[in-house]
Amino acid sequence: MDSASSSTFAFTKTVSAALRNQRPVVALESTVITHGLPEPVNLELAQSMEKIVSDGNATPATIAVLGGQVHVGLEADELENLSKSRSTHKISARDFGPAAARKWDGGTTVAATLIVSRNAGIRVFATGGIGGVHRGSNFDISADLIELGRSPVVVVCAGAKSILDLPATLEFLETQGVPVVGYGVDEFPAFYSTSSGLRLECRVDTPEEVANVALAHWQTGLKSAVLVVNPPPPADAIPTQIVEAWITRAEKDAHLAGVHGNALTPYLLSRLSEISGNATLKTNLALLRNNAELAAKIACALFPEKQQVI
Repeated sequence: MDSASSSTFAFTKTVSAALRNQRPVVALESTVITHGLPEPVNLELAQSMEKIVSDGNATPATIAVLGGQVHVGLEADELENLSKSRSTHKISARDFGPAAARKWDGGTTVAATLIVSRNAGIRVFATGGIGGVHRGSNFDISADLIELGRSPVVVVCAGAKSILDLPATLEFLETQGVPVVGYGVDEFPAFYSTSSGLRLECRVDTPEEVANVALAHWQTGLKSAVLVVNPPPPADAIPTQIVEAWITRAEKDAHLAGVHGNALTPYLLSRLSEISGNATLKTNLALLRNNAELAAKIACALFPEKQQVI
C-alpha cells in the first residue's frame, strides 16, 4: 500500500498484514450489502463471500465507508451494522469528498471499490456485475467503466448487469483499453444468463491463465483492469429471452414511477426479483459466491509463493 492510502484509509489488522506481506487479498464491494439485497440476505451473502475467499486461502477485504472514513476490510460488527443501517449512501467515484466531509456511512460501488483497491495495492476484486452503458442513452454511462480503464486490478464478475446495453458496454470497455477475458466461455455472459451472443476475443480456462494474462497486460505499462467474466453456475442461469421479458416490464414500471439516475439500477434489480418470484435473486446470490471462489483462486495464482494459511 502507498503512504497516502495508509494515512487515509482504515485497514483491519488482517488485511494490513496480508498486504504488507504480499499475500493474496480479494476486495469485495459493499453496495450489494447496502443497496443490492434485502435483509437478512445481504448480511448472509456478505459473510458467505468472505468465508469463501478465506477458505480459498486468500484474505477478504470488504470495502465500505464508515463515519466518512474508507475502511479496507470490516470487522464482524461493522459488517452487521452496515447491513442493517437505513441511512447509508451509495458511494461512487464522485462521492468520497462529500462522504468524508459529512461523515457518511455508505456502500462502495464497483467504481469506488476499484479506486480503493488500486490505492491500497489490492490486485483482485470480486463482484456480481459491473455497471455500463444504460439502454436508450448515450450519456448515462457508469463510472465503473471509467475506473476500469485506470485501475490495474483483476475484476471477476458475471459480465455487465443485463438491464444495460451490453454491446455498447463492450465497445466502451474496448475504448478504455480493458481486456475482457471469458472464464471457460467464448461469449460475454449476460449476468443472469450464461450467454449474450456477444463473442469475446480471449478465453481462459484456469486461474493461472488469468494471472498470466493480467501480468503480461500490466508489464506493457498499461494501467487498466483485466475484466474476467465468469458466467453464473449452469443450474442457476436463466434463459436470456425470459430475462429480457422481465426487464421490459421492469423498465416500464421504472418509467411510470419516474425513477432515474443512480436510483435506477437498484430499482430495476429489485423489481426483477419481484417479477421473477425471486428467481433473479437466487441467481444473483449464486453468481456472487461463484465469483468470490474464482477470485480467491486468481489471487493465489498471482501470489503463488505467499498464500495465506488460514
